[in-house]
Amino acid sequence: MNKTSATAVPAAETLLPIVGIGASAGGLDPICEFLVSVPADSRFAYVVVQHLDPLHKGMLPELLQRMTSMRVCEIEDGMAVQANHVYVIPPGHDIGIEHYHFTLQAVAARRGHHLPIDSFFKSLALHSRDVAIGVLFSGMGADGSAGLKAIRDSGGLTLAQLPSSARFDPMPSNAISKRAVDMVELPGQMAMRIAEWWATQESGLPEQAMIQREGLQQLFQQLLKQTGANFSDYKLSTVLRRIDRRMKLRQCSSLADYVKFMRANPAEVELLFKELLIGVTNFFRDAKVWEYLMNTALPQLIAEHPEGAAFKAWVAACSTGEEAYSLAIAFNEVLERLRPTAHYTLQIFATDLDDDAVDQARQGVFGADIEADVSVELLQRYFMPAEKNGYRIRKDVRNMIIFARQNVISDPPFTKLDILCCRNLLIYFTAKLQERLIPLFHYALRTGGLLMLGSADTPGHFNELFTLMPGAGRIYRRLDASIHRVANYFPTRVSSVVAPTVIEPSNLNMNGNLQIQVEQMLLKKHAPAAVLLNAHGDILYIHGRTGAYLEPAAGKANWNIHAMARDSLRHEMAELLKRSTQESGLIAVRGLIQRDEAGKPSQALDLTAEAMPDSGPLPGTVLLTFSSAPLPPKKRRTRSSNPYVLELEQQLAQARLEIQAVRDEMQASREELKSANEELQSTNEELQSTNEELTTSKEEMQSLNEELYTVNAELQSKVDDLSLVNGDMKNLLNSTDVATIFLDGELRIRRFTDQTTQIYKLIPSDVNRPLSDIVNDLLYTDLEQDAQHVLRTLVFCEKQIETRSGGWYTMRIRPYRTVDNVIDGVVVTFINITELKQMEARLLPLLRDRRDASRP
Repeated sequence: MNKTSATAVPAAETLLPIVGIGASAGGLDPICEFLVSVPADSRFAYVVVQHLDPLHKGMLPELLQRMTSMRVCEIEDGMAVQANHVYVIPPGHDIGIEHYHFTLQAVAARRGHHLPIDSFFKSLALHSRDVAIGVLFSGMGADGSAGLKAIRDSGGLTLAQLPSSARFDPMPSNAISKRAVDMVELPGQMAMRIAEWWATQESGLPEQAMIQREGLQQLFQQLLKQTGANFSDYKLSTVLRRIDRRMKLRQCSSLADYVKFMRANPAEVELLFKELLIGVTNFFRDAKVWEYLMNTALPQLIAEHPEGAAFKAWVAACSTGEEAYSLAIAFNEVLERLRPTAHYTLQIFATDLDDDAVDQARQGVFGADIEADVSVELLQRYFMPAEKNGYRIRKDVRNMIIFARQNVISDPPFTKLDILCCRNLLIYFTAKLQERLIPLFHYALRTGGLLMLGSADTPGHFNELFTLMPGAGRIYRRLDASIHRVANYFPTRVSSVVAPTVIEPSNLNMNGNLQIQVEQMLLKKHAPAAVLLNAHGDILYIHGRTGAYLEPAAGKANWNIHAMARDSLRHEMAELLKRSTQESGLIAVRGLIQRDEAGKPSQALDLTAEAMPDSGPLPGTVLLTFSSAPLPPKKRRTRSSNPYVLELEQQLAQARLEIQAVRDEMQASREELKSANEELQSTNEELQSTNEELTTSKEEMQSLNEELYTVNAELQSKVDDLSLVNGDMKNLLNSTDVATIFLDGELRIRRFTDQTTQIYKLIPSDVNRPLSDIVNDLLYTDLEQDAQHVLRTLVFCEKQIETRSGGWYTMRIRPYRTVDNVIDGVVVTFINITELKQMEARLLPLLRDRRDASRP
């Protein structure tokens, strides 16, 4: 667990865990449900990032304060983070966190699509590292997914609302689909899961994993058995951190318990496998390296081939493809800048061990967050708008790259490369594995080829294989090395060829290096040419010289054996490969006559094919060998006089002509199908463009809908508050037993109390009617004139008025002042003084008599 200095935490000497909460449309209810389940002394700080309308004053802090006893406050710039507090993002801002203090950044005061949740989650991941916690609730769009992935990659905990419980599920569903979520839970259960995780985090349960070698070995065997990947040569510290994370999530107290859990739950093996594959990448990472590549290295490579060239590149461990697309864009930018007269192309092979990452890379679709790494000019030239406010790579750039799954440790490498890019991968491997890969990279590159490594990678002590280009950072040029020197580093793995037994002189020391050299010579001179194919006929590896049997097909690069086979061998080879997959053992076709372009026999050929066993190192592949043989001696042919033989020869000739006609028709049909396919692709592109425009409009509507939904929730809460206040006011006025009428500036009735109906014949539907239209019981006709006088002079009026029924009221007319101190009508009150008047009438004669009696 990371430690921080005492000055990093403002109010404590221990780590302060911060829970980031992201939500959008429909997120108010799950946020309230989550906060209700949080105890007041949880020792966590909670930061709520809700999509808010920047033009509308938010009421979210007031709404959330009713749900928790913790203090809820709106964030201010520089505010310190404290435990047992809930902080709410202010409208129109993005927030970050540095040294346990918030930072605010204002955004444009307009309705639009920005990603405040991703922005804060990424800042939280950098700040809190493996104690960061991210929670994602209901909402539209994809905001929050990239942020959760950043928290997860840094070792923190990520949770998402169960999509079926969300009012709008795109946000949590998108995060789950991108494998950025550790736990999927109901909002009311998340606080408990976070507390359990934190208790495990504090206890440091798997600290004994370093000494549990046996359990670690069993774990590696389980991974190798189920995924085919061997992690024993990965750096132990990196592997243990990832295993430790999964153990805490599964609440396993020891490595042995976790291995048992893996055996009982095969899905956990896949989850750990994904966890160990560290897919951190972005466009143009280490900008200085790419600047050097575009300004110096690539122009030099192009200058070395003035007549044009078809370059080949391999991006190993490509993850989701950003580095491969960066290389393609860089090559196009260099060509655009140099504008050479010759023709240059670049074919990029991008590989990774993670199938999901490769599938995502094939799509060529990226989120709006790439704007931070790719300039506006490059975005306009090489990307098109995609769904969810993202970007799609241009089709011609996408066609430069072939994505495939490959294990760089065990699978055969690509060869005759001009560029090999393997950045920030070697740092995760042991020194022993690095010493195996660097010579392999040397073997894969041409002389003078470029090797691009990450900022923390080096070729080690292999100075005779690569030289650092001056000022390049981590770009190396391949050197020619002695075959004896390279063989020491990169021995062949072929074990099926057995060298003949020889009697050595007594003074010759038969060491391993000499044996390897002899085997290499034998393989070169006596082993037949061969190709290794997968189940679909794609060429995986080529041994020896195969130019006499195979040739590249015209058009787009195609490494399929059926497209590369020469015409005289294509049909027999296809039949042989089909039989090899259906029958066991070695299948052979001998004595094939190979013809040249003029149709004359050039050589005899033996073809053999053998399917590799499933239990071996190359399951699912077929080894096809080519062995040349002498042409059979020509036999003098005499024309037979047998009519039956002549008829058969004529039929054979006719059959050959028909077969040739069928082949020509098939070729024509293939061309037509190819043309139709291109037309369909063009139509598909147009439909895709239309779909992207519709998706963009949909995203804008969704963004506006989120804002409207949030505003509606706030307004609904405000209406509830106003209804409550209105009820209180009504009860207050009625309890005073004073008849009150509220009139606007034109003396129309705005509101009245129940006691008013004893004076005016009012019903609820009389609201907004002029007071003069209502029948009353008063012996007083100047009320309207007095009210107008009060409006003009702002001096209140008070009179005693008699009713037709004999009652008396004190009438008061006062100006109506709004909260903004604006006069907007009058308030008329009637206080019943009938009893006072009656008492006055009784006492007045007595007082008069007493006064008369007191006179002399």
